Amino acid sequence: MTAEKQRVVVWSTGGIGSIAVRAITQRPNLDLVGVWVHSPDKDGRDAGELANGEPIGLKASGDADALIALKPDCVVYAASGPERDALAIPDYVKLLSAGINVVTTSTTRLVNPHAYEPAEWRDQLSTAAKQGQASLYASGIEPGFAADYLPLVLSTQSSQIEKIHSYEMGLYDDYGVLDIMSDALGFGRPLEYEPWIGFPGAIAGEWQGQLRLVADALGVEISEVRETFERAVTDRTLEVAMGTVEAGTCGALRMQAIGMVDGREAIVIEHVTRLAHDVAPDWPRGIGDLSYRVVITGQPDIDCTLAATLRDPRKAGIEGMTSGAGAMVATAMRVVNAIPYVVAAQPGLVSSVDLPLTIPRGSFAGA
Repeated sequence: MTAEKQRVVVWSTGGIGSIAVRAITQRPNLDLVGVWVHSPDKDGRDAGELANGEPIGLKASGDADALIALKPDCVVYAASGPERDALAIPDYVKLLSAGINVVTTSTTRLVNPHAYEPAEWRDQLSTAAKQGQASLYASGIEPGFAADYLPLVLSTQSSQIEKIHSYEMGLYDDYGVLDIMSDALGFGRPLEYEPWIGFPGAIAGEWQGQLRLVADALGVEISEVRETFERAVTDRTLEVAMGTVEAGTCGALRMQAIGMVDGREAIVIEHVTRLAHDVAPDWPRGIGDLSYRVVITGQPDIDCTLAATLRDPRKAGIEGMTSGAGAMVATAMRVVNAIPYVVAAQPGLVSSVDLPLTIPRGSFAGA
């Protein structure tokens, strides 16, 4: 890994982008040279102020070509939206072709680029990376760590593995994106409504890349990805970020993507998502409002639960006490901490198993 200071541009000042801006300005091995914004009303404003912090003397810009002309070593891509892949892929191609490395939290299925679909987009990215001799890396806390990389780290203690079951268990009461929560996931809808996530192939499509990342790393082949999908109603009216959720409508989801190996359930990713703690009380529970668990059945049995929390979200550039604030910081840091390693990597589309441990040099308090 190169020891040189890396010049970085952050793409977007939403939740993840703002955290990245704050963190990069505090790292001695990283130099924030530009920040891209989509909204005209943010263009020209101080990037530090946009990131819920103090001014840093760097103006945000909506001019993508001007930021590319700065020739940064890496872009932290954190733009979001319902069409994020369709909008992000052309941006990635443009950046990679210009010789700029990209770390992203936006296109979650790229945590396993070898399984990314559609293949046409994957080929475009590979061609651009080869042309620009640059690399692209996607990560986050889930996908990107808790259900794919963490199980592999834990498996280094294993003599024999029978099954790996990874969970995300959390409240989404503070997530207010209505089209995702209501239309795609079905929260607040009667159980007769068919949300997108319940369509055959949707769950497998979202998590099959992670399942195959784990399987490939451990040298086994997944023959089939199966799905389970359950919903539970809330027995009382809930007031949450997406709005009012009436009693008798969907207040919790439970879904599994199951990787079959040699005819048995071998690698499972399960998400249990609630709008209140008392909905679906019989379903698996975690720690606090959001946590992750990995259970490896084998020799020895391994059971690990992870919770990322913040004592003061304001220090990370997050306004308000949200249940997912710690996970947001962890998501941003999965890519920020990887910057020097991605810059040093061989050109191409890389996953976490292609990189060494992305140790966050310069992050230790008081160092």
